[in-house]
Amino acid sequence: MKGRIHSFESLGAVDGPGIRYVIFMQGCNLKCKYCQNRDTWDVNGGKEYEVSQVMDRILRYKNYIVPNGGVTISGGEPLLQARFLIELFKCLKKEGINTCIDTSGNVPLTDEIKKLIDLTDLFLLDIKCINDNVCKDLVGVSNKRELEFAKFLSDNSKKMWIRQVLVPGITDVKADLQELSKFIRTLNGVEKVELLKYHDLGKFKWKNLNLNYPLEGYRTANEDDVKRAKEIMDLK
Repeated sequence: MKGRIHSFESLGAVDGPGIRYVIFMQGCNLKCKYCQNRDTWDVNGGKEYEVSQVMDRILRYKNYIVPNGGVTISGGEPLLQARFLIELFKCLKKEGINTCIDTSGNVPLTDEIKKLIDLTDLFLLDIKCINDNVCKDLVGVSNKRELEFAKFLSDNSKKMWIRQVLVPGITDVKADLQELSKFIRTLNGVEKVELLKYHDLGKFKWKNLNLNYPLEGYRTANEDDVKRAKEIMDLK
Protein backbone atom coordinates (compact mmCIF):
# COMPACT_ATOMS: atom_id res chain seq x y z
CA MET A 1 0.00 0.00 0.00
CA LYS A 2 1.46 3.33 -1.10
CA GLY A 3 0.65 6.86 -0.04
CA ARG A 4 1.69 10.13 -1.61
CA ILE A 5 3.48 12.31 0.94
CA HIS A 6 4.70 15.89 0.77
CA SER A 7 7.04 15.95 3.78
CA PHE A 8 7.77 14.83 7.34
CA GLU A 9 8.38 16.71 10.59
CA SER A 10 10.10 14.60 13.22
CA LEU A 11 9.38 16.53 16.44
CA GLY A 12 6.25 18.67 16.15
CA ALA A 13 4.93 20.49 19.22
CA VAL A 14 1.74 22.19 17.99
CA ASP A 15 -0.10 19.40 16.19
CA GLY A 16 -1.77 17.61 19.06
CA PRO A 17 -0.76 16.64 22.59
CA GLY A 18 2.87 16.00 23.46
CA ILE A 19 5.66 15.60 20.92
CA ARG A 20 4.31 14.51 17.53
CA TYR A 21 5.77 12.92 14.45
CA VAL A 22 3.95 14.87 11.73
CA ILE A 23 3.29 13.60 8.21
CA PHE A 24 2.10 16.06 5.57
CA MET A 25 0.09 14.17 2.96
CA GLN A 26 0.03 15.34 -0.65
CA GLY A 27 -3.19 16.48 -2.33
CA CYS A 28 -6.09 18.68 -1.28
CA ASN A 29 -9.70 19.13 -2.34
CA LEU A 30 -10.00 22.69 -1.00
CA LYS A 31 -8.64 25.98 -2.31
CA CYS A 32 -8.05 27.93 0.92
CA LYS A 33 -7.00 31.49 0.14
CA TYR A 34 -4.75 31.59 3.21
CA CYS A 35 -3.15 28.16 2.67
CA GLN A 36 0.40 28.02 3.98
CA ASN A 37 1.09 24.72 2.20
CA ARG A 38 0.06 25.67 -1.34
CA ASP A 39 2.56 23.17 -2.71
CA THR A 40 0.55 20.28 -1.22
CA TRP A 41 -2.55 20.79 -3.41
CA ASP A 42 -1.45 18.78 -6.46
CA VAL A 43 -2.63 15.18 -5.96
CA ASN A 44 0.16 14.00 -8.25
CA GLY A 45 2.92 15.84 -6.39
CA GLY A 46 5.05 14.68 -3.49
CA LYS A 47 6.62 11.24 -3.31
CA GLU A 48 5.14 7.78 -2.91
CA TYR A 49 5.98 5.74 0.18
CA GLU A 50 5.04 2.24 1.31
CA VAL A 51 3.45 1.90 4.75
CA SER A 52 6.53 -0.04 5.88
CA GLN A 53 8.82 2.82 4.82
CA VAL A 54 6.78 5.34 6.80
CA MET A 55 6.71 3.06 9.85
CA ASP A 56 10.50 2.74 9.71
CA ARG A 57 10.78 6.53 9.88
CA ILE A 58 8.29 6.83 12.75
CA LEU A 59 9.81 4.09 14.88
CA ARG A 60 13.16 5.88 14.95
CA TYR A 61 11.41 8.48 17.11
CA LYS A 62 9.18 6.19 19.15
CA ASN A 63 11.04 6.89 22.40
CA TYR A 64 10.35 10.61 21.96
CA ILE A 65 6.67 10.42 21.04
CA VAL A 66 5.47 7.67 23.40
CA PRO A 67 3.61 7.73 25.75
CA ASN A 68 2.53 11.41 25.77
CA GLY A 69 2.73 12.23 22.07
CA GLY A 70 2.12 10.32 18.89
CA VAL A 71 1.73 10.65 15.14
CA THR A 72 -0.27 13.45 13.48
CA ILE A 73 -1.32 13.28 9.85
CA SER A 74 -1.70 16.68 8.20
CA GLY A 75 -1.61 17.93 4.64
CA GLY A 76 -2.99 18.76 2.18
CA GLU A 77 -6.12 16.84 3.09
CA PRO A 78 -5.24 13.50 4.72
CA LEU A 79 -8.70 11.99 4.24
CA LEU A 80 -8.14 11.86 0.47
CA GLN A 81 -5.78 8.95 1.16
CA ALA A 82 -7.91 7.10 3.69
CA ARG A 83 -6.98 3.62 2.48
CA PHE A 84 -3.28 4.24 3.04
CA LEU A 85 -3.91 5.78 6.46
CA ILE A 86 -6.05 2.83 7.55
CA GLU A 87 -3.12 0.49 6.96
CA LEU A 88 -0.66 2.89 8.59
CA PHE A 89 -2.86 3.37 11.66
CA LYS A 90 -3.29 -0.38 12.08
CA CYS A 91 0.50 -0.61 12.34
CA LEU A 92 0.67 2.34 14.75
CA LYS A 93 -1.97 0.75 16.98
CA LYS A 94 0.16 -2.40 17.23
CA GLU A 95 3.02 -0.21 18.45
CA GLY A 96 0.83 1.60 20.99
CA ILE A 97 1.28 4.94 19.24
CA ASN A 98 -1.41 7.63 19.47
CA THR A 99 -3.01 8.61 16.14
CA CYS A 100 -4.25 12.07 15.18
CA ILE A 101 -5.56 13.61 11.94
CA ASP A 102 -5.53 17.32 11.14
CA THR A 103 -8.40 17.74 8.67
CA SER A 104 -11.16 19.95 7.33
CA GLY A 105 -13.49 16.93 7.41
CA ASN A 106 -14.81 18.10 4.04
CA VAL A 107 -15.31 14.66 2.48
CA PRO A 108 -18.23 12.24 2.15
CA LEU A 109 -18.70 9.91 5.13
CA THR A 110 -18.01 6.68 3.26
CA ASP A 111 -17.48 3.31 4.93
CA GLU A 112 -13.76 3.73 4.33
CA ILE A 113 -13.71 7.11 6.05
CA LYS A 114 -15.71 5.69 8.97
CA LYS A 115 -13.18 2.87 9.32
CA LEU A 116 -10.35 5.41 9.47
CA ILE A 117 -12.27 7.47 12.03
CA ASP A 118 -12.53 4.38 14.22
CA LEU A 119 -8.73 4.00 14.16
CA THR A 120 -8.07 7.65 15.00
CA ASP A 121 -7.60 8.77 18.61
CA LEU A 122 -7.91 12.53 18.04
CA PHE A 123 -9.05 14.90 15.31
CA LEU A 124 -7.82 18.44 14.84
CA LEU A 125 -10.91 19.63 13.00
CA ASP A 126 -10.46 22.84 11.04
CA ILE A 127 -13.84 24.53 10.62
CA LYS A 128 -13.17 27.07 7.90
CA CYS A 129 -16.16 29.31 8.64
CA ILE A 130 -19.61 28.60 10.05
CA ASN A 131 -21.06 31.06 7.53
CA ASP A 132 -21.49 28.94 4.40
CA ASN A 133 -21.28 31.85 1.96
CA VAL A 134 -18.01 33.01 3.49
CA CYS A 135 -16.72 29.43 3.51
CA LYS A 136 -17.46 28.97 -0.19
CA ASP A 137 -15.62 32.18 -1.06
CA LEU A 138 -12.69 31.44 1.25
CA VAL A 139 -12.00 27.78 0.44
CA GLY A 140 -14.04 27.06 -2.69
CA VAL A 141 -16.62 24.66 -1.23
CA SER A 142 -19.56 24.57 1.16
CA ASN A 143 -19.08 23.83 4.86
CA LYS A 144 -21.92 21.28 4.83
CA ARG A 145 -19.71 18.20 4.81
CA GLU A 146 -17.31 19.46 7.47
CA LEU A 147 -20.18 20.23 9.84
CA GLU A 148 -21.66 16.78 9.18
CA PHE A 149 -18.23 15.32 9.87
CA ALA A 150 -18.07 17.13 13.22
CA LYS A 151 -21.51 15.81 14.16
CA PHE A 152 -20.49 12.28 13.21
CA LEU A 153 -17.40 12.49 15.43
CA SER A 154 -19.59 13.79 18.24
CA ASP A 155 -22.16 11.00 17.81
CA ASN A 156 -19.39 8.40 17.90
CA SER A 157 -17.58 9.70 20.99
CA LYS A 158 -14.42 10.75 19.15
CA LYS A 159 -12.08 13.28 20.71
CA MET A 160 -11.53 16.50 18.81
CA TRP A 161 -9.92 19.89 18.95
CA ILE A 162 -11.88 22.48 16.99
CA ARG A 163 -9.75 24.98 15.11
CA GLN A 164 -10.51 28.12 13.14
CA VAL A 165 -8.11 30.51 11.46
CA LEU A 166 -8.91 34.12 12.34
CA VAL A 167 -8.62 36.22 9.19
CA PRO A 168 -9.39 39.85 10.05
CA GLY A 169 -12.35 41.07 8.03
CA ILE A 170 -13.33 37.56 6.88
CA THR A 171 -13.64 34.97 9.66
CA ASP A 172 -13.84 37.28 12.66
CA VAL A 173 -17.38 38.60 12.13
CA LYS A 174 -19.18 38.73 15.48
CA ALA A 175 -22.38 36.99 14.35
CA ASP A 176 -20.40 34.17 12.72
CA LEU A 177 -18.23 33.64 15.80
CA GLN A 178 -21.35 33.49 17.95
CA GLU A 179 -22.89 30.93 15.60
CA LEU A 180 -19.66 28.89 15.66
CA SER A 181 -19.67 28.92 19.46
CA LYS A 182 -23.30 27.78 19.47
CA PHE A 183 -22.48 24.92 17.09
CA ILE A 184 -19.46 23.77 19.09
CA ARG A 185 -21.56 23.58 22.24
CA THR A 186 -23.81 21.00 20.56
CA LEU A 187 -20.85 18.64 20.12
CA ASN A 188 -19.56 15.94 22.44
CA GLY A 189 -15.86 15.16 22.70
CA VAL A 190 -14.50 18.68 22.13
CA GLU A 191 -11.40 18.91 24.32
CA LYS A 192 -10.13 22.25 23.08
CA VAL A 193 -11.05 25.18 20.83
CA GLU A 194 -8.10 26.86 19.14
CA LEU A 195 -8.35 30.21 17.37
CA LEU A 196 -5.33 30.39 15.10
CA LYS A 197 -3.93 33.74 14.02
CA TYR A 198 -3.91 34.19 10.26
CA HIS A 199 -0.38 34.83 8.98
CA ASP A 200 1.11 35.10 5.51
CA LEU A 201 4.34 33.17 6.11
CA GLY A 202 3.37 30.74 3.37
CA LYS A 203 2.96 33.49 0.77
CA PHE A 204 6.37 32.75 -0.74
CA LYS A 205 5.15 29.28 -1.75
CA TRP A 206 2.43 30.83 -3.90
CA LYS A 207 4.97 33.13 -5.51
CA ASN A 208 7.39 30.23 -6.09
CA LEU A 209 4.58 28.59 -8.08
CA ASN A 210 4.03 31.84 -10.01
CA LEU A 211 0.61 32.31 -8.42
CA ASN A 212 -1.01 35.43 -7.02
CA TYR A 213 -1.54 35.32 -3.25
CA PRO A 214 -5.34 35.71 -2.80
CA LEU A 215 -5.20 37.59 0.50
CA GLU A 216 -2.64 40.16 -0.54
CA GLY A 217 -3.41 43.34 1.38
CA TYR A 218 -5.21 41.68 4.27
CA ARG A 219 -3.51 42.25 7.59
CA THR A 220 -2.36 39.34 9.72
CA ALA A 221 -4.14 38.61 12.99
CA ASN A 222 -2.74 39.52 16.39
CA GLU A 223 -3.34 38.72 20.06
CA ASP A 224 -6.02 41.41 20.33
CA ASP A 225 -7.96 39.69 17.54
CA VAL A 226 -7.75 36.39 19.39
CA LYS A 227 -8.78 38.00 22.68
CA ARG A 228 -11.80 39.65 21.06
CA ALA A 229 -12.88 36.42 19.36
CA LYS A 230 -12.54 34.46 22.61
CA GLU A 231 -14.71 36.99 24.41
CA ILE A 232 -17.36 36.78 21.70
CA MET A 233 -17.30 32.97 21.84
CA ASP A 234 -17.10 32.93 25.64
CA LEU A 235 -13.89 30.90 25.62
CA LYS A 236 -11.47 30.85 28.51
